[in-house]
Amino acid sequence: MEISKELTEAINDQINFELYSAYIYLAMASWFEEKNLPGMAQWMEYQTDEEYFHAKKFYRHVVERGGRVIMTSIEGPKNEWSSPLDVFQEALHHEELVTSRIYKIGDIADKEGDRAAQSMLRWFYDEQVEEEASVTEIVNHLKMIGDNVQALIMLDQKLGARPAPTEPVAE
Repeated sequence: MEISKELTEAINDQINFELYSAYIYLAMASWFEEKNLPGMAQWMEYQTDEEYFHAKKFYRHVVERGGRVIMTSIEGPKNEWSSPLDVFQEALHHEELVTSRIYKIGDIADKEGDRAAQSMLRWFYDEQVEEEASVTEIVNHLKMIGDNVQALIMLDQKLGARPAPTEPVAE
């Protein structure tokens, strides 16, 4: 079954938003580099890679179903934050926004009875649960840390130990 025009447009918009997400996370990585928090910077670089993978996954779905992906401009991200907590709170807010956008695509797929899109979107639903839980944990740790520099350095080291994403570029 060929993908509908409405679903193609919604996914095209999400592809752009996933690339924007990668752009945001790379800006956050740069901010952490400047603040001498290389573990948090690396964590954000890995998030950048994951967001690019998500864009490619949506891209492949549209192309394989006979749709056309249209690339549009990407808005410039914010580049300044007041603290590591501020950065991760913004990341959490952004992930919640991504989740709501993916659910809206799911609503279209449900309305159209598009089982292929529903199947693909299940992966994203599970992924967003992981994304939000991961960032929420970091936010909670940063709240407990407060102004404790030693604890911040320990968290930075822990986040720097995050394994690199192993997902293929496209499935």
